[in-house]
Amino acid sequence: MKTSVERNAIVYCEGAFDTPNGKTGHGLVRRSDRYRILSVVDSRHAGDDTGRILDGMANGIPVHADVSESIDFFKTGPHPATHLVIGLAPDGGRLDAHARDDIIGAIENGLNVDSGLHDFLSEDPEIAALADRRHVKIRDVRKPPARQDLHFFTGKIEEVRSLKVAVLGTDSAIGKRTTAWILLDAFRSAGYSAEFVGTGQTAWMQGVQYGIILDSLINDFVSGEIEHAVWTAWQETRPDIIIIEGQGSLMNPAYPGGFEILSAGRPDAVILQHAPARQEYDGFPGYAIHPLEKQIAAIELISGKRVIAVTINHENLSKKDIPGVCDDIAKATGLPVLDVLLDGAEELVKVLVQTIRKEG
Repeated sequence: MKTSVERNAIVYCEGAFDTPNGKTGHGLVRRSDRYRILSVVDSRHAGDDTGRILDGMANGIPVHADVSESIDFFKTGPHPATHLVIGLAPDGGRLDAHARDDIIGAIENGLNVDSGLHDFLSEDPEIAALADRRHVKIRDVRKPPARQDLHFFTGKIEEVRSLKVAVLGTDSAIGKRTTAWILLDAFRSAGYSAEFVGTGQTAWMQGVQYGIILDSLINDFVSGEIEHAVWTAWQETRPDIIIIEGQGSLMNPAYPGGFEILSAGRPDAVILQHAPARQEYDGFPGYAIHPLEKQIAAIELISGKRVIAVTINHENLSKKDIPGVCDDIAKATGLPVLDVLLDGAEELVKVLVQTIRKEG
């Protein structure tokens, strides 16, 4: 799947920015090659800066109280809004009534809408008719390809000679994609050619060059689509490294992602993203997260490959406590432990380079 730089986007994240359900909005604020991100809509944080909220450092992307305010703010500037991008990622990908009304308002104001929800806006009769009258486009990113365009697993993954690295996680909404992007940039800065294979709707919205949207595919074709995306990245660019974005976690009760990535993507090494302060699976109180050591053992048993490093999500940790938490995990697992969002991925690249040399 190829992409090109597109238009000026307002990210709709009402009630969810700076929560796990806002992860699509977070990803777009931190990085997007597909859109110029103008602002985020979330009335709870109106007037604040998105970078300050997420990472403690202003990035110049403001938060507005509603869609109309955001449209008006940019109307007379050099980059008037052309798109509303749905930055919500609620459980099940469903759209509530309030959000639906806001989307209708955006269309009435002439904005195109890109949505990664499972509720397809293009199949909503009222919304589709309004978009037609206003001559705007609706793209439902999670709509799967036609069956005749899907790929079944063939074994061509064995042709791929790039080092394949999967960034998996111990839970959903835990930072796998963010870590994968940071690692991609670090490899390229170190002089290696690298490609990123995205596996979710947010990666598509960020403009990933190769990828699929795993959770909307017919199950029989998931493995084949993963294989085809990885193989295509290798076939077209012959990179030194291919980084594969994980989905969910092996033991998450609602999002047991990762099995097909391990079996069809056949990574040479796995990096495991973990939130040390998180006690229960995201969105499911009472479902305790399985111990890190057990999750590492499960990945290694299924894949036959090693987890070579743990990267952490520092949610609900104070900055002063992060080094000690990393040290404790390193002692318990015997693995390098890094916070790449704070410290970058240069050390992680060094760990992987050692793997490249051993494999070479």
